Amino acid sequence: MSQTMFETVSILGLGLIGSSLAHGLREKRLAGRVIGYDASADVRGRAAGLKLCDEIAETPDAAVADADLVILSMPVGAAGDAASSIAAALKPGAIVTDVGGVKSAVIAKVEAALPEGVAFVPGHPIAGTEHSGPEAGFGSLFEGRWAILTPSERTTDAALEKISALWRALGSDVETMTPEHHDLVLATTSHLPHLIAFNIVGTAADMEEVTRSEVIKFSAGGFRDFTRIAASDPVMWRDIFLNNKEAVLEMLGRFSEDLAALQRMIRWEDGEALQDLFTRTRAIRRGIIEAGQETEAPDFGRRGADAAKSGPKSET
Repeated sequence: MSQTMFETVSILGLGLIGSSLAHGLREKRLAGRVIGYDASADVRGRAAGLKLCDEIAETPDAAVADADLVILSMPVGAAGDAASSIAAALKPGAIVTDVGGVKSAVIAKVEAALPEGVAFVPGHPIAGTEHSGPEAGFGSLFEGRWAILTPSERTTDAALEKISALWRALGSDVETMTPEHHDLVLATTSHLPHLIAFNIVGTAADMEEVTRSEVIKFSAGGFRDFTRIAASDPVMWRDIFLNNKEAVLEMLGRFSEDLAALQRMIRWEDGEALQDLFTRTRAIRRGIIEAGQETEAPDFGRRGADAAKSGPKSET
């Protein structure tokens, strides 16, 4: 049994990450009470039916009034408005944290809204699936994953230690870095791959020479895996690209240059350069497996439903 770390935790936003946090906090007994809120009345009703939290509040003010910890778990484009809506209701000494996949833009908006006496610890769990909504959450989502914290001017040492301890209690490893470095790293490892997946699936769907039924029928592992990534929450990813546009555009420019080089290799039949590139990228894959961030077992589309649910995740 884990030790209670916060008497009352409020989670604003009950999608995949918010609902998984609710499950994890309650299963590990890390909070005395978990209060949930979502801007969608439909989501609030579904969360209440699932008994996701000890209480589902009808307003953000009511959700945070007694909270020792408030977790902002909505798309990053809504974080600033959410912070403004709860600012007057936060009690002195409360800690606010977030789970957004972009840090610099979120920090600027949230810190401008929070009152004095409230600490802010920007955070980002590197975990997720292509599913969304309160039904998608599960308490083990964060186990064996990374949680990145990006301290800002409103982060106290005590608050940083509490949030670090919370993520460790949820099963995550914790890394600390600057917001700017986080946004560049995630643009490389997550945002650009998602952008490419969205584009490839869209291109295939728009091809007139290949029917949609053929795209679906003959999807091998490569295209099938792209569709899994491209099935991620469209609102969340829209906000990520708009709020991390500088880093994403920088990485997209580098990718375009590398893609042009690859085109030249194929056009001029430079087999040696192609093999060298594929050898180097294969080594990256092996490094990911050795780091425990993926399984080496092939599935070739034959996994059962249970295995699929616990398999590779679409990360933010």
